[in-house]
Amino acid sequence: MKYILVTGGVISGIGKGIIASSIGTILKSCGLRVTAIKIDPYINIDAGTFSPYEHGEVFVLNDGGEVDLDLGNYERFLDINLYKDNNITTGKIYQHVINKERHVVPHITDAVQEWVMNQAKVPVDDDRKEPQICVIELGGTIGDIEGMPFIEAFRQFQFKAKKENFCNIHVSLVPQPNATGEQKTKPTQNSVRALRGLGLSPDLIVCRSAKPIEMAVKEKISMFCHVEPEQVIFVQDVSSTYRVPILLEEQGIIKYFKQRLNLPVDDHPSDLLVRWKKMADRYERLLKVCSIALVGKYTKLSDCYASVFKALEHSALAINHKLDLMYIDSTELERSTEAENSVKYHQAWHKLCKADGILVPGGFGIRGTEGKLRAISWARTKKKPFLGVCLGMQLAVVEFARNCLNWEDANSTEFDPDTKNPVVIDMPEHNPGDMGGTMRLGKRKTVFKTQNSILRKLYGDEMFVEERHRHRYEVNPELTHCFEEKGLKFVGHDTEGNRMEIIELENHPYFVGVQFHPEFSSRPMKPSPPYLGLLLAATGTLSAYLQRGCKLSPSDSYSDLSDDSSLEKEFPNSEKAEMIV
Repeated sequence: MKYILVTGGVISGIGKGIIASSIGTILKSCGLRVTAIKIDPYINIDAGTFSPYEHGEVFVLNDGGEVDLDLGNYERFLDINLYKDNNITTGKIYQHVINKERHVVPHITDAVQEWVMNQAKVPVDDDRKEPQICVIELGGTIGDIEGMPFIEAFRQFQFKAKKENFCNIHVSLVPQPNATGEQKTKPTQNSVRALRGLGLSPDLIVCRSAKPIEMAVKEKISMFCHVEPEQVIFVQDVSSTYRVPILLEEQGIIKYFKQRLNLPVDDHPSDLLVRWKKMADRYERLLKVCSIALVGKYTKLSDCYASVFKALEHSALAINHKLDLMYIDSTELERSTEAENSVKYHQAWHKLCKADGILVPGGFGIRGTEGKLRAISWARTKKKPFLGVCLGMQLAVVEFARNCLNWEDANSTEFDPDTKNPVVIDMPEHNPGDMGGTMRLGKRKTVFKTQNSILRKLYGDEMFVEERHRHRYEVNPELTHCFEEKGLKFVGHDTEGNRMEIIELENHPYFVGVQFHPEFSSRPMKPSPPYLGLLLAATGTLSAYLQRGCKLSPSDSYSDLSDDSSLEKEFPNSEKAEMIV
């Protein structure tokens, strides 16, 4: 087993997760089996109850683990399925040690090393073979007091693993103050010095910057950080994260790893990285735009909906469109905002009205729900393509009950426990007094109960699908017949037939709600079907897609959904990718 530790300096949020994911992608493209671990030095056991504004979204894994959003990056880049134990927190380690009644040193550091070694062996690919390389990202920055036990653990671990099996990559910032316009190396020098003082020496220094770094700067970092110039890698801000693996590969990172870790690989990447390059090139020359309005309550920070954004982006890219995602704070669509701040109110509605499609994602709490209901009503009555995810589906049911069934006080018991028409109710296993660990989590099976379903066709006419869940409330199964009679069909349910999983509205181009979170399973080359359906409907191409048997047009050359046979017909003399615009 080879271990690659990724640390960060100067500031947090520097892009360690994308760097770690990109390194994994490059190594996977060389034919190696790669897994990933994220270490978060906070006391919490998991990320389930964090504020989205502090830590971004909570990413949900197949096994129900609520983890840091970086594990979402690993899964999307590497196309693997991780487990909750791939996210190590201080809380998990301390709990593990407390249960054994041990001491901080050596037992905390030993526990970290054991956890990493055990989890690194767990298969994460479909072939169920043991990984060959484990990429470990240490959250936070060097010098943080919370991260000290982990740094000490890896200081010891580098000798246990042996030099040819352990490599440290340090990600640092090279700022460029506007006053001078000069790229500054001192923060990186100080960060590397702090890392060395703690007993770890970087094998590669990845320098993040706004603009490409000059050669003189590279040489200066090499000299004062005690590494060869080829061990200094530049990653400037790029148009999309798909470009990052290409940037790293162009700077000889495969050759370096081959020598440093004695890897049995060629110096050049396989077809996988070639496909990534085509995808990155294609992203940069998209001309047609599709606008989607995301109506939610955490719209001030895009990381709160990171997986939703990525799922939309994957789907837009697959149909040759650039995504224009408009974040709308749902409270600004409410009548109360019209009275308090009419400018905000009208700006929000202007955004909503000009969008090609509307998405209401998952969430918790009553704030902003009336605005979401108004957005859903607009999508339904104006026949705008709509996708509701988790809470978004539940609110679509509430909106339909109020305005089509004339149940004026219809609501979810989450927001009104005393409603006379509880169309969304607590699940039996939910304990209302406990916010943590009481949800229906992880991968569950959803069975289609009809052939006549748009979503079933988008999923390849499968009899059932398996998607990840994260919810406490569900549609009231005793009332579903009332909705069905009026045209709101519950086309998917759980294996027992009691829990409603998918809704579709008749006589509407695309009005779909799902109780699960399909965004967690979306991949750059395998877009999520519900999101792909939304983008296809928003661009007016859904009917043509379904008529073609759910194959994308021949101009798509990288997605797993593309029809390669039609490509061969259109470009029989190979060279097809280069000819496509």
